[in-house]
Amino acid sequence: MPPAPSPSVRAGRPTLTVVVPCKDDADFLRGCLVALAAQTRPADEVVVVDNGSVDDSAAVARAAGALVVQESRPGIPAASAAGYDAASGDVVARIDADCVPAPDWLERVEARFVADPRLDAVTGGGVFTDGHPRWRVPGARLYLGAYVATVWLALGHVPLFGSNCAFRRSAWLDVRDEVHRDDPLVHDDMDLSFHLGPDRRIRYDRTLRMGISARPFRRGAGLGLRVRRGFRSIWVHWPHDLPWLRYARRVRGTLAR
Repeated sequence: MPPAPSPSVRAGRPTLTVVVPCKDDADFLRGCLVALAAQTRPADEVVVVDNGSVDDSAAVARAAGALVVQESRPGIPAASAAGYDAASGDVVARIDADCVPAPDWLERVEARFVADPRLDAVTGGGVFTDGHPRWRVPGARLYLGAYVATVWLALGHVPLFGSNCAFRRSAWLDVRDEVHRDDPLVHDDMDLSFHLGPDRRIRYDRTLRMGISARPFRRGAGLGLRVRRGFRSIWVHWPHDLPWLRYARRVRGTLAR
């Protein structure tokens, strides 16, 4: 288990749980857990959700001191939700098994929640860790920029990016029975964004640095599946969550505060 922060660091600050959904990703997971162990502000808890792996992903997680949760229902939505349910921290941070967080990632996550007691969730971007070096930064910016811009229109607020986000556990407990955890074609981060907003405070922080893998985009089928899941994630929330209805709720909430 990663070493706990000292009492002087912990005093008056939230505890942090990192949730990592995983399926047959032992090699990537090993690097991810090494990066988490090297954080300047260590996690209080790391939860790895094994979503039916046939490789040694679970063994890699246990060797690193992580809590392993088994989730037999297929799909990232089910795996992520199982990890959030198991988390005990005041703030739940979520990344993928092929992510490599910057050393100060959790330190910055904690700082955002300490600085803004009303903050419900925060998200950041990423930089590709593989692929042609010349395209790692601009390629990631193009992909994430398109994601934020298009999903923002549907949500009426900042969407969470599942490879780099964190939210208060209390917010999760409010919506855990509403999310579409049994639909494997739903993007879990988009779905959670729908249920958290527009009544909650969600912010984008460009200083939350995350290394992400470009492997889903190496084949057209991978990108096509992501687009299909994006449309599915929006469709399941309509008509009661049409964009203009969400905008109206957001305006009413702003005026009421």
